[in-house]
Parts: sequence; structure tokens; C-alpha cells
Amino acid sequence: MISLRTTTFATISIRTHRAEPQSHGKVSCCKPNRTNPSLETRSPDQKSLAIARILMVMEPKQGASSPSTLMLTSGASGRINALFSLRAMTSLLMLIRAFVLMLLMPFRGRKRVVLVSGNGAEKSKDERSESNGASNRKVGPVVRVPATALQWRRTAASSVEQEVAARRAMAKKRVAQDDDETVVREFSIFTTPRGDALFTQSWRPVNVKIRGLVILLHGLNEHSGRYSDFAKKLNANGFNVYGMDWIGHGGSDGLHAYVNSLDDAVCDLKSFIGRVLAENPGLPCFCFGHSTGAAIILKAALDPKFEACISGVVLTSPAVGVQPSHPIYTILAPIVSLLLPRYQVGAANKKGLVVSRDPEALVAKYSDPLVYTGSIRVRTGYEILRIASYLQQNLRKLRVPFLVLHGTADRVTDPDASAKLYEEASATDKTIRLLEGHLHDLLFEPEPEREAIMKEIIEWLNCRVER
Repeated sequence: MISLRTTTFATISIRTHRAEPQSHGKVSCCKPNRTNPSLETRSPDQKSLAIARILMVMEPKQGASSPSTLMLTSGASGRINALFSLRAMTSLLMLIRAFVLMLLMPFRGRKRVVLVSGNGAEKSKDERSESNGASNRKVGPVVRVPATALQWRRTAASSVEQEVAARRAMAKKRVAQDDDETVVREFSIFTTPRGDALFTQSWRPVNVKIRGLVILLHGLNEHSGRYSDFAKKLNANGFNVYGMDWIGHGGSDGLHAYVNSLDDAVCDLKSFIGRVLAENPGLPCFCFGHSTGAAIILKAALDPKFEACISGVVLTSPAVGVQPSHPIYTILAPIVSLLLPRYQVGAANKKGLVVSRDPEALVAKYSDPLVYTGSIRVRTGYEILRIASYLQQNLRKLRVPFLVLHGTADRVTDPDASAKLYEEASATDKTIRLLEGHLHDLLFEPEPEREAIMKEIIEWLNCRVER
């Protein structure tokens, strides 16, 4: 164990384990993104007021042992424990009861079906027999579905499509407005095997020799565009970067922040990397993932075929340790997620967790329309619990080289779970850094910590490209 101190006197715990270099004969590819339409468009007074509000809620109250939380949702990191709080589950059970009663209502009466001819007259017995196939055929109960229900479904689907179109147009506009002459930034629409359209973007340096690829996967509720600054730093070091907005996020298809199955996101990542590798043969490929994005990468890396395609992964605040507040909710969660998958639990994000110590970064995040700031959806929360549970049971199977960074003050994902990942993974090349006092969004912490973290990641990648 080595103890270092940064310029802000924050202790960093570092553990590294690396076996002798081996040749694996792998190919690879990757790419990320980030955008911040935040303070630049505001007047100085509005900017000062916004930052002042955040500073007020971050300031400790008198007599309190810890700083108060922001009255905002935690964006890329919805709080899962509160999702299955007693109050939330009580309201959910009441909704389930109402839902069951609604399902039973169409069967409350029986009604004989009278077939009517084209001119409005009742058909004869022979005609009825011919229509039914037999004269003695019995007519069963009639399920009466209100026309308003069908109309509601059509309206809801149309609303989601309009929302997706608006988000995608905004994501495209941000790519087009990037006037950095040192980087070529482009977007494309990637169609998954399921037929969903995902928004992807790439950053390629103009006058730098390409040495490797980085695939970037954002966290819950955010989008790849938020990581544009980081992508450009990777460009300067000879990496092409590719970012993918996973389903329900950014400019991709799906209800905003709704994830029916994170297994779909895992499959989408595998397909996307296959396309990037085909476009960039012979280059080593790395993956970078934050929070839930890191969990998606970890599950994909457990697949030997995926492992053979990449040279390593970098994980910040991985969602490996996420547990419900009571064991009984592990039983209730799958039931509720089946009955009311899109239901938003207000208690989950009533008071969002502070995910960065940089006030301007928080303002930029929560003023970004592409960042979801509503209450977490039931199925989404359950999927995070499910993938975290799966990873906990399969950590020993992880063999790909990895670097994991986690803040000790992170209240969204568990830094102890990252330590467990380091201890149990069978990888021979693994490094962990526990950053004392850092919060969840490590790449959006204040300077100089932010720059130091990015530099550490780039140095780790450079070492493995030069082997």
C-alpha cells in the first residue's frame, strides 16, 4: 500500500498488481463524449445565483455531522436504497392492488354475442352455425377493453417517439456545433440486433498518430456527450474515442432513463465494439465506463469472446456494490418491476446526492436537458440491483486488465465493493485507487483533482499500448 497526497491534501490509496507482460494477440477499438450547455448561456447574475444555491445546500448545517444533500436528483447515479423504502413500497402495493382490480373489471359480466349481417339484421340460426363452425358452439365471456385504453397506448407511444426525436436532434446539434479544429467529432446512428437506434459519436485527432482505441460508456441518466473534454485529452495522446448512448439515454431510442434490461445494454456494447474494431483493424482497444456504465462493461468482460477483443478496462465508481435497504425488497423488487415497470418512485430521488464537489459542474449537469433528473423508474432500479448482484457472484471470473478508481466519500456506489473487485478478480494486471474524500463523478471533481485523475487514466492506457 502506498500513500500519496495531492495538492489539496487528499490522501490517495493505491494498490497495484501486475504479472509479467504476456502477449495476448488482441485487437481493439473505442470512443467517448461530453457536452455542457450550462453557464455560458446564462447572464452573470443568473450564473452567480445558481452557484450560490448549490453552495448553500452543500454547506453543513449547524449541529449536523455531515453536509446536507442537494435538493436535486443525482442524475447519473439514482439512489437505489430509497427506491425500496417502506414508504415507497407501501404506495407501490396500493398501486398494485388498484392495477389488479382494473384488470378484473373487464370480466365482471357475461354477454352473448349476436352476429349482425351487413344490413344490420340479425343472422339466422344456420348463418350463425356456419359462422361459428357448429350450431351448438357456446359463446364465452366477452372481454371489454375501453377504447380509451387503446388510445392511451397510442398517445404514450407517440409521446415517447417525440421525446426521442427532440433528444436526438439536440445531441446532433451539439456535435455539429463543436468547433475544435484539433479534433474531428462526428455522430452516427447504430442499429442494434433488436432494431433499436442508438446515438453514437466519435472523436478523432487531426494531427496525431493513432495508437489505440477507447470505447466510452456513460453512467445512469447521463449521456456520452458529457465526456467530450476527456475524449479530447485522449485524442491528444493518440486514441480514437467512441461513445455510445445506451438505450433510453441521450439521443438513443427509448423512454428517457427507462431500462427494460441491462442485458440489452451489454449486448449492444458487444455489437458496437465489433463495428468499431472492423473500422480500425490492428489497434488495441480499451473500454472506459462510469458507474452503471462500468457495470455493463464488467458483465461484458466476463464473456471470453469480448475479453479477447479488448486490452483493458478503466472503471470509475463502478456500480458493483448496490444493495436494497431491507432483504425483503429483493423478493418484492422483481414483482413490482413486472407489474409497474415504468412507475417513478418519488421517494428515490426526493433529495439527490451530491455527486461532485465542483458547484459549476453540478449546475452544468442538472441544467443539461439530456441528463435525466426525474425520479428513478422501478424497472431501472431493479435492473441495477440485478446486475450488481450478478457481478458480486462472478468477480473471480474477471481476467481482463483493469484500473478502478473510486472516491471514499461516494454515497452512490460502494467503494468497498470496488476493493472487493480488486481482491477477488483473477486478473494478473489490476490496479485500484481509492481517492480520499472524492465523490461519485470523479471526472467532474474540481481542479486540480480532475486533471490528476484524467492524467492517471491516460498514463495507465499509455503503459499498455507501449508494451
